[in-house]
Amino acid sequence: MNSWLIISEQSDFSIHNLPFGSFSTPYRDQRLGVAIGDYIVDLKACAQKGLLHQAPFSVHALEEPILNKWMGCGKDARVWLRHWLQYQLTHADSELHAHQDQLLLPIDSAHLHLPVEIGDYTDFYSSEDHARNVGKMFRDPENALLPNWKHLPVGYHGRASSIVVSGTNIHRPKVQFLPAGSDVPSFGPSKMIDFELEMAFIVAENTELGSHITTDQAEDAIFGVVIFNDWSARDKQRWEYVPLGPFLAKNFGSVASPWVVTLEALDAFRVAGPIQEPKVLPYLEYKQDMHFDVNLEVYLQPDRGAEELISKSNFKYMYWNMAQQLAHHTINGCNVRIGDMMASGTISGPTPDSFGSMLELAWGGKNPITLKDGSTRTSIQDGDTVIMRGYAEKNGIRIGFGECRSKILPSI
Repeated sequence: MNSWLIISEQSDFSIHNLPFGSFSTPYRDQRLGVAIGDYIVDLKACAQKGLLHQAPFSVHALEEPILNKWMGCGKDARVWLRHWLQYQLTHADSELHAHQDQLLLPIDSAHLHLPVEIGDYTDFYSSEDHARNVGKMFRDPENALLPNWKHLPVGYHGRASSIVVSGTNIHRPKVQFLPAGSDVPSFGPSKMIDFELEMAFIVAENTELGSHITTDQAEDAIFGVVIFNDWSARDKQRWEYVPLGPFLAKNFGSVASPWVVTLEALDAFRVAGPIQEPKVLPYLEYKQDMHFDVNLEVYLQPDRGAEELISKSNFKYMYWNMAQQLAHHTINGCNVRIGDMMASGTISGPTPDSFGSMLELAWGGKNPITLKDGSTRTSIQDGDTVIMRGYAEKNGIRIGFGECRSKILPSI
């Protein structure tokens, strides 16, 4: 497909992508849009101008400021709109082309918002390489994985209120921690702030309490995926995680990229997942390829410095896929709601340059990272910006996610 818009071959937002987001400008209130090249298609303006009169759904859902109501229209509506947009953007005689001055705006002129109202948030722990690395550092190098890890997608319920959109900076949290060599806790600004490279999917279906979603049904209940940085305070985490798991070490801030890439856009990048041994229980079995080949990169930019690539990973490295995560989350009858967000957990690969956290890259502080300015890092310093990017590329098709960017500011 070739668009009448000029779109760079390296653009994240090709005609094959069409991710959804929420934006505003000084002249347009907060509303929904679709990214295409260097532009945004204003969906509210399209609906109000009558371009969507043939839509098999209520176009009022596209006049909302966030995606929740639109996601509730279902997969068929999403697929119809995707095909409509692709037609409008590839035909010079389309209504969108004729009214482009009213319906398109430069992406750089827009302020991007968190695209969904997140009711509940779950963070999984589904990368075997990450779990094994953490186990080697803090438990037993010979038996790094806990006994349950290969039988179920481990996860915990996190805090939805502190998830923010890319570009939001986070203050270093004040925490209670146990200093090395002491048995008396201290309190103060965390000394071990870390990023976690993750992907997160957004639920597009309401279910009843007592029901569950199977792996066959799961992808119909998932709207799309964003890049996700789960900021962590490692010194607090070590002190608090026994016996109930993460709490204040995780809930001071997490950052999501603003554009939601749909599963339809990612369909061409499906790959087989790892062989799961021992064999999983029947409710976690799945049929088609449900892992995705998405390249992930992490950059660190010191205050007043240039960004540097510090990690290259891939979403395909996950042991447990999104369908298994959602099936497991609901197998006990837990209901889900439109807008719920579920993060993958840190995505690490098999080599040291593919680790998805500073904890692993610096191996618990034993192997500091040296930056081009000569400074070193074992954790994130005040003024450091962490930038995450992701893209899938195959047979001339490129699907990107945009940026997930956030700076650590001093404690207040």
